[in-house]
Amino acid sequence: MSSFADFQNEIYLSGLAGAVPSLPMTAAGLEARAREVLEPAAYAYVAGSASAERTATANVTAFEKYRLLPRVLRGTSAPGARDLSVEILGTRFAAPILTAPVGVLGLLHERGETVIAEVTRELGIGMVLSTAASSTIEEVGAAAGDWWYQLYWPSDTELARSFVERAEKSGAKAIVVTADTPSLGWRPRDLQLGHLPFLQGKGIANYLSDPVFRAKLPSPPEESEDAMRMAVLTWIGLFGNHDLRPADIARLRDWTDLPIAVKGVLHPDDARQVVDAGADAVIVSNHGGRQVDGSVAALDALPTIVATVGDRAEVLFDSGVRTGSDVMIALSLGAKAVLYGRPWVYGLGLAGRDGARHALRTLLADFDASMGLSGCSGVADLARTMLSSFR
Repeated sequence: MSSFADFQNEIYLSGLAGAVPSLPMTAAGLEARAREVLEPAAYAYVAGSASAERTATANVTAFEKYRLLPRVLRGTSAPGARDLSVEILGTRFAAPILTAPVGVLGLLHERGETVIAEVTRELGIGMVLSTAASSTIEEVGAAAGDWWYQLYWPSDTELARSFVERAEKSGAKAIVVTADTPSLGWRPRDLQLGHLPFLQGKGIANYLSDPVFRAKLPSPPEESEDAMRMAVLTWIGLFGNHDLRPADIARLRDWTDLPIAVKGVLHPDDARQVVDAGADAVIVSNHGGRQVDGSVAALDALPTIVATVGDRAEVLFDSGVRTGSDVMIALSLGAKAVLYGRPWVYGLGLAGRDGARHALRTLLADFDASMGLSGCSGVADLARTMLSSFR
């Protein structure tokens, strides 16, 4: 049975001895602290979104359109009375929460991805590893529990296949194709600083370690600055793919027996097409508002996607989750699980492993406590009847 809510008891008991948390207890607090402490380029890369950042804001405020309808006298509020575990794409997790794929964690911590792999393994939740990582697929696979690999599909088919095969060999339990990033969105915070970490050789560890990629280079990137510069230029020519179509999901199915999820879906027709092509799951997401400013808030797109493909594929949700109640709302609207991004990244930058663990435990404890106080003994109790809409 779940005991995530015991985190608050730990904090209160420590308070008796005069010890209080060194890190903020809210997502907003973690972001505010990160703004003060992190290097400007690192903070801008994590916090920044597309253009005027209206969609990033809308992702968070969309949750305000709903209110939970708690039930009482259900015998679920006692510690250990709830089982929050859920099976997603054939893997059982301790809670319906996975860490979203976030690139270039080396900006925050030298072992960023492997640290998150270790923390999520400890907590029993899922991790989604970004292609744009500072650690290799193999390094993360050796440290992780149950994890998925997120594929930024490059323009070279053999390189894409190599990434997938490496992930499967390293123990990934699913492949997540990010469909909304054939190229980077217009991100003013990074542009103002002239900062794109990939051009400095950061966040391309999976390319530099790949035999297909290395075969394209005149010399190994480790040999000299000129060799690394050539590797970066080669990466520029390969990142992103504007030619992808639903048929490529069917091609991916030929490469692997792992479950396939497609991330970045907002339109019901797109959801239908990728499921028709063989996807096992759809992740409703607008990339945290980082790609197309003015696009629909991800939560607003969720119910229609569920209605369109929810009987044929698992539907997950990403973009804007900040509290345990947010998780409950997304699941009540039909999501099987949520992907959680920026707050734990701030925690990682502020205090390494302890900071990431703190941020994730905060969300998990909030979710656990809110579930019990709403009369829910497990995620199966979450349904549209748990919500009151203010649309």
